[in-house]
Amino acid sequence: MKPLDLRIGVIGMGAIGSSLSALFTGNGYETSVVDIRPEADFYNAYDTIYDDLEKRNLITGSQREICRKLVSYSTDYAILADADLVIECVFENLEEKFRVYKKLEAICDKLRVLASSTSVIMPEDLQKGVKRWPGKVLVAHPFNPPHLVPFLEIVKTSDTEPQAVELTRDFFVSCGRMVCLMKKSAPGFIANRLHHALLREAIYMVEQGLADPKEIERTMAYSFIPRYNSIGIFEHHDGYSLDQLQNLQDYLYPYLGASKKAPDLVVNKVKAGDLGMKSGRGFYDWNEESIADFKKRAAEPYWRFFNWNLPRP
Repeated sequence: MKPLDLRIGVIGMGAIGSSLSALFTGNGYETSVVDIRPEADFYNAYDTIYDDLEKRNLITGSQREICRKLVSYSTDYAILADADLVIECVFENLEEKFRVYKKLEAICDKLRVLASSTSVIMPEDLQKGVKRWPGKVLVAHPFNPPHLVPFLEIVKTSDTEPQAVELTRDFFVSCGRMVCLMKKSAPGFIANRLHHALLREAIYMVEQGLADPKEIERTMAYSFIPRYNSIGIFEHHDGYSLDQLQNLQDYLYPYLGASKKAPDLVVNKVKAGDLGMKSGRGFYDWNEESIADFKKRAAEPYWRFFNWNLPRP
């Protein structure tokens, strides 16, 4: 699919923003990135992504050079003045997002979509920070790292312009993403609601002394997760028979965890300063070697989906 006639802006050069910038330029889009950090930090993060792609022979050196020419970085929002579609990837804080939106409204006369990469904040709340064009605001939530994970969910409100939704969907489809659209917004959207429902039960089983984290993760990896790469969960239970499903759920559901807040296991680890990789200990112990191994394994399943519409020399 050929790139659409769009100028793309990205606000924020963290893990999501840098990864999206690589994805967009890798699909032939001129992309302007804004953040407050030094230019060298952005290009280091951006180039590291292309280093991995070139090592795997997924991109040639000449293609990489073309992509590099499509990206520009600045600490000045003026670079976004002609953007058609802007992806906001800043810290998950409404005040911070509203500060960014105010700057955009002051300079963007051609903007057709303002999409936030937020993983939990509803678009109704985001629209409250926009006076000029709230109907252009929506959520476009990718999964990390978005240059590899071929998924994006769009979340709109009843006030979101249909043209904004259609343009966002067409743009990400042109970047090879599988786009899912929520019928109406809800906190956590589709993917994170499913993820945290599973995580809540996993933590509950650890707290109840039923199994330790490693056994739970082995169970997931070798039982149902591979199945759902080929069939869907609703398909599965249609085939299994819904009367049997009803019987199983009536018996099982009373025994499942139903916490309405972060469980004690998580709260106590946070209090103890055991924050995971960032502190060296969480559910597991972490060092440089184990962190590098984790990052490699986390990306491994997604390499087979690599499908960029790379520009040709």
